[in-house]
Amino acid sequence: MRYGFTTGSCAAAAAKAAAYMLLCGKEKREITIETPKGIPYTAKLLDVKRREKKVCCAVEKDGGDDPDITTGASIYAEVSFLEETGAKIQIEGGTGVGIVTKPGLDQPIGYAAINRVPREMIQKEVGEVCRLADYNGSLKVVISVPEGEKLAAQTFNPRLGIVGGISILGTSGIVEPMSSQAIIETIRVELKQRKAEGYDYVAVSPGNYGLDFMKRTYGYDLDRSVKCSNFIGDTIDMAVELGFRRLLLTGHIGKLIKVAGGIMNTHSREADARMELLAAFALQEHVNSETILEMMECVTTEEAVWILERSKKLWQVMHRIVEKICYYTEKRGKGKIHVDCILYTNEFGELAKSKEAEQWFILLEQERGQ
Repeated sequence: MRYGFTTGSCAAAAAKAAAYMLLCGKEKREITIETPKGIPYTAKLLDVKRREKKVCCAVEKDGGDDPDITTGASIYAEVSFLEETGAKIQIEGGTGVGIVTKPGLDQPIGYAAINRVPREMIQKEVGEVCRLADYNGSLKVVISVPEGEKLAAQTFNPRLGIVGGISILGTSGIVEPMSSQAIIETIRVELKQRKAEGYDYVAVSPGNYGLDFMKRTYGYDLDRSVKCSNFIGDTIDMAVELGFRRLLLTGHIGKLIKVAGGIMNTHSREADARMELLAAFALQEHVNSETILEMMECVTTEEAVWILERSKKLWQVMHRIVEKICYYTEKRGKGKIHVDCILYTNEFGELAKSKEAEQWFILLEQERGQ
């Protein structure tokens, strides 16, 4: 499958090209940048507008074979001279780039939703042009997406507190194809390998953070775990089909809270009831209404956990959530597999674990010694 490039890569490419045309006085038809992944990206330039003190151009977003609503959108960068002392590159958001209005996101409140890595990419690429042109002054870079506000209505940006447009995203610079069937088949292969090694138990986690947590906290190596992505229900189905008797699910509260509501595909486009579920479990533990309302306004589950901690009911609520996760996952397995769960956050570490999760530490220690 063909990979694509993030909105961050497009913004960095457009900014580099505009800076080059402004400082070097030569028109460009295409530009090449290096993504954080180390894969070069050569972008064709569209709608070039050159003036004496500013240059604007666009790059068309190509998401590859990934289903991405921003594919085909034009990501613009306008670069102009900045009359300020001290060489620097000032990055701003223009039309169609959202503004952050709630805490807990990558950028502070009031800033354009241009995430940290894309900002670093723009700084790096435009900085290279400045050095090439021997320019020691300051530049302003404005990133805009004319269709951004319309596209944002199809995302969770409004709910997250990002208003007026899309976010400029990307940590690797590339968009890796996310064919659901391809991912599920990869999970199946990993489960088969595990079963072929003679094990009837398996540790799984939605992503690398969960696997890293297992290794850091319990010494369980990544290569003995299975990454199930968002496909928790499908992973349980395949584990049952292959004859596994026990499964340990380890994950961040932001993913697994959905499973506590019976949601077996945790991708945000499938369902997002994180705060509603947290609030419901908090209510069951008699957390006061003011705290629950404050949690409901949170953007991230990490932020909500901090608020819940102040109520002195955090651990009770988390244990109730773990019980419900085990209930729904075992129900998915039709009683043919026993599921344990460990729940964590980046800030708190382990939040709660199921009653028999301790037995896994013995299994994992024995396996590590083999």
